Amino acid sequence: MAELDAHLLIVDDDERIRDLLRKFLIRNGFLVTAARDAAHARRILSGLDFDLIVMDVMMPGEDGVTLTRSLRESLATPILLLTARGETENRIAGLEAGADDYLAKPFEPKELLLRINAILRRMPETPAGDTVPKILHLGPIRYDIERGEMWQGDDLVRLTATESQLMKIFSASPGEPVSRNKLVEDLGRDRGQAQERAVDVQITRLRRKIETDPKQPRYLQTVRGAGYMLAPD
Repeated sequence: MAELDAHLLIVDDDERIRDLLRKFLIRNGFLVTAARDAAHARRILSGLDFDLIVMDVMMPGEDGVTLTRSLRESLATPILLLTARGETENRIAGLEAGADDYLAKPFEPKELLLRINAILRRMPETPAGDTVPKILHLGPIRYDIERGEMWQGDDLVRLTATESQLMKIFSASPGEPVSRNKLVEDLGRDRGQAQERAVDVQITRLRRKIETDPKQPRYLQTVRGAGYMLAPD
């Protein structure tokens, strides 16, 4: 997907910030729809599909983290949270709820643009052609490497953009450990301990979709001192 073709949903209760973000992103080639709160966002999402949601955390009524957790029950659209809270535990709470990334206020508009484009680049692209797909079997789960799709029986398992990128990374070298530093780099994030912890959160979320017992993973294993490894059947 070309980033500049993307349709974004901005959710922020501050009209001034909402308008500034909308104008800035439109100038940079995006299609933009804006919502004033969670209820408004839900109404818009009931009728439109988006490539990415940029959402403020601190909103009256239903906050951004709660809305993210709710949307993740049925929606795999990437979510970038904006928060005035800089503490690591609050950022991790957003990731655990299902967000793909976060950006602390105040921020430079250019950094927001870079984060948005980085998330959009993680979205899997379905390759053209009629080549026979390569499948990895993870117990009852099937992962189609070429399509970037995960199935359980006849049901498609919804993956977020970050989960899709993680599966793409791991499936490129099954049976080989991938370091946390490498995962941080391949996900297009800045280096640092907080980002490595964020990767751990994403791994935990992905295990819930793969493993029978996520606390004792069989297929997405932790390799002591080396990182994480996908171990298909």
